[in-house]
Amino acid sequence: MSVFELLKNKVQASQKSYRIVFPEGTDKRVIAAASRLAQEKIIEPILLGNQQEIAQIAQDAEIDLGAVTVVDITAYTHQDEMAAAFLAARGKTFTKQEVAQQLQDPNYFGTMLVKMGAADGMVSGAAHSTADTVRPALQLIHAADGMHRVSGSFIMERGSEKYVFADCAINIEPDSSTLAEIAYQSVQTARLIDIDPKVAFLSFSTKGSAKGEMVDKMQEANALFHQQHPEIISDGELQFDAAYVPEVAATKAPDSALKGQANIFIFPELQSGNLAYKITQRLGNFTAIGPILQGLAAPVNDLSRGASSQDIYNMAILTAAQALLGDEQK
Repeated sequence: MSVFELLKNKVQASQKSYRIVFPEGTDKRVIAAASRLAQEKIIEPILLGNQQEIAQIAQDAEIDLGAVTVVDITAYTHQDEMAAAFLAARGKTFTKQEVAQQLQDPNYFGTMLVKMGAADGMVSGAAHSTADTVRPALQLIHAADGMHRVSGSFIMERGSEKYVFADCAINIEPDSSTLAEIAYQSVQTARLIDIDPKVAFLSFSTKGSAKGEMVDKMQEANALFHQQHPEIISDGELQFDAAYVPEVAATKAPDSALKGQANIFIFPELQSGNLAYKITQRLGNFTAIGPILQGLAAPVNDLSRGASSQDIYNMAILTAAQALLGDEQK
């Protein structure tokens, strides 16, 4: 079963209908994805934009809006409540005009719907940059309880093979404590897709075969993670082959708890992680699902500006599954 089939089944089997907001409500790809999600009763999609404009785009493209909710930012009836919640979340002084202007931005408005509990998650980025999608989430939703930062992972899928790579999107030069936190966040992503987590902290060194600050950092990250989450199998520092190939592990790291069976790979810095997922995707013919934002108090996810309607549909399902996991852990 593919990742998205698994997540779709989980969301549909839940007792709650999850509401996902799409700030880019006038984008035909988004409208098509929302229509399909609503028709299949997977989630309750909320499109932001002018109702007449969205209806005309849908009519021209022969898309049935059906049960899709459309919210016009300019006609929203709870502006004062949202403005007060915005100020409380930002913790800074803004004029009334500045707040009103900020909330005319659909990404900020959509993020506030999530913040206020009017939506369970948000998907954006089909027509906005990653920064435009992520910045409001960091400023308004903040990190989840016990978390100090947000990270970005990819689920790498090829047939029945499924792995999590992190951080591939957010933290440029994470220190050992940040890496330990990224690992924990990645475990939650792995649990979304029923992976029994086995975490490898990767390096160019295996068990002290090389020396240096980069090696020390991965050793410390694994030690911190093991101290905080002793119930989760982890090891490091390890070269990729010692983490992934049992025969190599038996030679290079015979005492490793992973035994060459890692399925969550934590990279020492962003450059390595970003390169690795793209090489795995292109040369290994894996599907790269993400970036998945991890560690937020409520799920927000970013799309590529080249995203297809299917990509948007899939990311909405993943976002709803993150909200479901969050509810289950409360």
